[in-house]
Amino acid sequence: MHDWLILLLLIVIEVVLNVIEPFHRFVGEDMMTDLRYPMKDNTVPFWAVPILAILLPFIVILVYYFIRRDVYDLHHAILGLLFSVLITGVITDAIKDAVGRPRPDFFWRCFPDGKGVFDPVTKDVMCTGLKSVIKEGHKSFPSGHTSWSFAGLGFLALYLSGKIRVFDRRGHVAKLCIVFLPLLIAALVGISRVDDYWHHWQDVFAGGLLGITVASFCYLQFFPAPYEVDGWGPHAYFKMVAESQNVNPSNAQESDVEGAYVEAQQERELSRVNTHDSSPILEGMNGRMRY
Repeated sequence: MHDWLILLLLIVIEVVLNVIEPFHRFVGEDMMTDLRYPMKDNTVPFWAVPILAILLPFIVILVYYFIRRDVYDLHHAILGLLFSVLITGVITDAIKDAVGRPRPDFFWRCFPDGKGVFDPVTKDVMCTGLKSVIKEGHKSFPSGHTSWSFAGLGFLALYLSGKIRVFDRRGHVAKLCIVFLPLLIAALVGISRVDDYWHHWQDVFAGGLLGITVASFCYLQFFPAPYEVDGWGPHAYFKMVAESQNVNPSNAQESDVEGAYVEAQQERELSRVNTHDSSPILEGMNGRMRY
């Protein structure tokens, strides 16, 4: 229950960060050379980002639930996804407000009539445009579109890599293509931000790095690493199995539960190794070694 309360708190913080005024960095007349790019509409509109970063991964998670009927996986996957996106959003907007870097099209946001007005002493801009447009113009670093996309779709990539067992050492490159597809979509979203002159390339790079980093931490909070033997399921499921099979929950101590959990993991690993396809050459060598 406390996880959902934390998510609610993150939403409140996110709203506050979007309401407050960002830092208005000094923008001199000689700095306008790199800030005169034309204002363009968004190739990927704001409303499309939650669809890509939240709704799309949620649909995949839901499809897997209907296949496996694993309520542990559904619950923790949704929690991990929401934490990934919201934590990324809070960090992104906090940095945006603190840095206040002007966007590449800042000149036209500040002077919609194309006539620059500057302080006669400091040469700082004296904007004549709409306050809301100018406010948005001070939120270039890092890219929110990119960080959100990599947070949600990066989490989806990790989720898929665990479910289809990408790192099972069997050389199925097709599995890698499935995992890379969400990352490609996120990368294209980031590229669109540079093409639309809403962000500098450094903003997009930082946003992507931030999103994928938070996604990795949030995924590992609820699931084993995808390359592990139990990478296909959440930690809570394996702990429940260990408790039900090896320990009486009514009088078990935490150390007993952890020990049973580790033992169950080792048994599953041995089972996986024994069921792997073995090479005839290796079998022949082992036979000669026994004799």
